Amino acid sequence: MEESRGQHLPSDVQESASPHDSGRLNLDAYVNLGSSLPGLKKRNHGHGSRSWIKIDQNGESMIMELDKGTIMRHCSLPARDLRLLDPLFIYPSTILGREKAIVVGLEQIRCIITADEVILMNSLDACVVQYESEFCKRLQTNKDQAEDLPFEFRALELALELTCISLDAQVKELEMEIYPLLDELASSINTLNLERVRRVKGHLLALTQRVQKVHDEIEHLMDDDGDMAEMYLTEKKQRAEACALGDLFFQNNISGENRVLSKSAPISPVRSVSGVQKLQRTFSSIVTSSKHGSLTSSSSNDEKVDQLEMLLEAYFVAIDNSLSKLFSLKEYIDDTEDLINIKLGNVQNQLIQFELLLTAATFVTTVFAVVTGIFGMNFTASVFDYPSAFNWVLVITGIACGFLYSAFLFYFRHKKVFPL
Repeated sequence: MEESRGQHLPSDVQESASPHDSGRLNLDAYVNLGSSLPGLKKRNHGHGSRSWIKIDQNGESMIMELDKGTIMRHCSLPARDLRLLDPLFIYPSTILGREKAIVVGLEQIRCIITADEVILMNSLDACVVQYESEFCKRLQTNKDQAEDLPFEFRALELALELTCISLDAQVKELEMEIYPLLDELASSINTLNLERVRRVKGHLLALTQRVQKVHDEIEHLMDDDGDMAEMYLTEKKQRAEACALGDLFFQNNISGENRVLSKSAPISPVRSVSGVQKLQRTFSSIVTSSKHGSLTSSSSNDEKVDQLEMLLEAYFVAIDNSLSKLFSLKEYIDDTEDLINIKLGNVQNQLIQFELLLTAATFVTTVFAVVTGIFGMNFTASVFDYPSAFNWVLVITGIACGFLYSAFLFYFRHKKVFPL
């Protein structure tokens, strides 16, 4: 009795406590109430107990404290799947289909979806609050209406929808920030603009990785029909219940036949044979119905796989659109970087041209200074007998240096080092 009680969530808490307007249950009241109810133990937060939000098929939500062992037993999940939902660790987005649950870890929405309830990681994040309120609202609004999608697909659809909306909003916000910044950088290249672009580019790469992971996860599910069939929890639950009813019916028939045979008088061989034949016919009808049910469920499975595939395809297109926007942003950044490199290369070429002109002028000036220095030395020469001879030397040297500098310019123009 205690073992079966540990395998189910404490649903009697929901009946005994009245939720407030938003359908939540006060955490402290739940803990105090759980300590007084039989079969419920007050757990310490240091032993892996965390706050979760439970949403049932009626759209009612409540907050409860559950440890990993309770969730593992209730949802038949291994411990490694619960680590993906741990808020202390950062894991990439993932969607896992298990025997009795779907483990969803999309951005801030981390939840466990079963055939009749959603166990959501309690958080103050806007996405988690929006998921809880929107899902409860949809369930309560469509309570009396026929839905094409089962409960688990509606829960998964809302998680995908909010994730795609959140990522697309972040992409649009990044677009509004990055396009004016790149245009400003293209017109004015300075350290401040380069630093801002470097920071925004880091955000772009991080957001691209997150969107790419969600994109790859949806694509992986769409490519694997087995994983999609594993996620149809309502079908598996109905099939298990049908098998249990069939086994119970078979056992009742056997026990009833045994009671008839034991209470009757000595039976003739003909009567006994007819009883055995009746038992065999009953068994064969059950086997035939089970085979027919398996064939029907397999065909229905294919139908539901197509249904889930169309559901995933819609959000795959949405997330692919966001990923295309990020790739366009990355290409725009690359084009801006190429433009900046071209401009910097042009400036570098102009500096090299100026350096060549300055070097040629320095060489010519050095030649003039050498000639002047030689004639300024104190040595005996006939040219010093004429007072104006040194002036003529300076004029001739200057003209020669001018021709030399013109020769350098002509050479640079001939080699097309730079246009003049």
